[in-house]
Amino acid sequence: EVQLVESGGGLVQPGGSLTLSCAASGFTFSTYGMGWFRQAPGKEREGVAGIASYGATKYANSVKGRFTISRDNVKNTLYLQMNSLKPEDTAMYYCAAGQFLGVSTFTGPYRYWGQGTQVTVSS
Repeated sequence: EVQLVESGGGLVQPGGSLTLSCAASGFTFSTYGMGWFRQAPGKEREGVAGIASYGATKYANSVKGRFTISRDNVKNTLYLQMNSLKPEDTAMYYCAAGQFLGVSTFTGPYRYWGQGTQVTVSS
């Protein structure tokens, strides 16, 4: 059974940092493209960052320079380091996995999704 379990969300002040983790199991993690997505209330789910099985990365313009996606293929874990957080980063954050070549921040290529972890940026 495929499982993606996110953790690390919480309440942080503007300008602060958080690191999200996504523990993966039930599939060959190292061969899958992985991504982070977010969804704020009343808005569509949007791609935040993606990482290919071979390490190439892609970011949404809104997070470029502030967020870093990475993966540990030994620990089967995906990470999202988030710095200089802004109130508009507030959302439920989801990790996703897809068996495709390359890197994507679109939802289409992703087959498996986690349940999400809430990030709230507020003073």
